[in-house]
Amino acid sequence: MSRSFLRAAPFCLAALISTSALAKVEVESGEQKPLGHVLVAKISEDIAPGDYDALLKGLRAHPGKFARRIALLDSIGGSTAEAMRIGRLLRETGFETLVPSTGVCQGSCVYLLAAGRKRMVKGHVAIHRPHFPAGESAQASRAGMPYNAADYLSSMGVSPSLASDMQAIEPQRMKVLTPQELARYRLN
Repeated sequence: MSRSFLRAAPFCLAALISTSALAKVEVESGEQKPLGHVLVAKISEDIAPGDYDALLKGLRAHPGKFARRIALLDSIGGSTAEAMRIGRLLRETGFETLVPSTGVCQGSCVYLLAAGRKRMVKGHVAIHRPHFPAGESAQASRAGMPYNAADYLSSMGVSPSLASDMQAIEPQRMKVLTPQELARYRLN
C-alpha cells in the first residue's frame, strides 16, 4: 500500500462515519503536577452552529485563573463560520491548541488550531476548500463573521497563504500537511 493512502485512510474513515450532529465540546479544570491549575477544552467530531455557545457555557462554568488553557482538537471539520467564532473565543481567552497523537484536525478544524497562542501538532492535520452548505454564508453574515479566511489566519499569526492553498483543494479531497508544511504555515 502506498504511504499517501495510509496517511489519508483515517480522514476518509472519519468522513464516512461523520454525522451532522454538533461537535462534542467538553470543558474541564484540574490540577496538573508540574503546571498547577489547568483548563482543558476538548473539541471533537463535526463543528456546527451551537458549538460556540457550548464552549462559552463551559468556560463560564470554570471561572478563575489557570496556569495554562489548552484546547485538545480531534475534529473532522464542519461549519467554517462556527469554527472561526470558536477560534476567536479560544484566542481571546488565551488558549493553546493541541492535536494529540491520536487526533485528527481537518477542514474547518484548522481555524481552531490556528487560534492557539501556542500550537502543537502530534496527530494529523488536513486541509481542503470549505464546502458551504445552503444558508451558511447568510448565517455567517448575520453573526458578523465574514468569510475572509486570509484575514482570519493572518490575525492569528498564521501564514495567510494557507487560505489560498486550502482553496486549491476540492471539498471532497483532503491534503494531509507534512511537518514542513505545518512549520511553513506556522501551525506547529
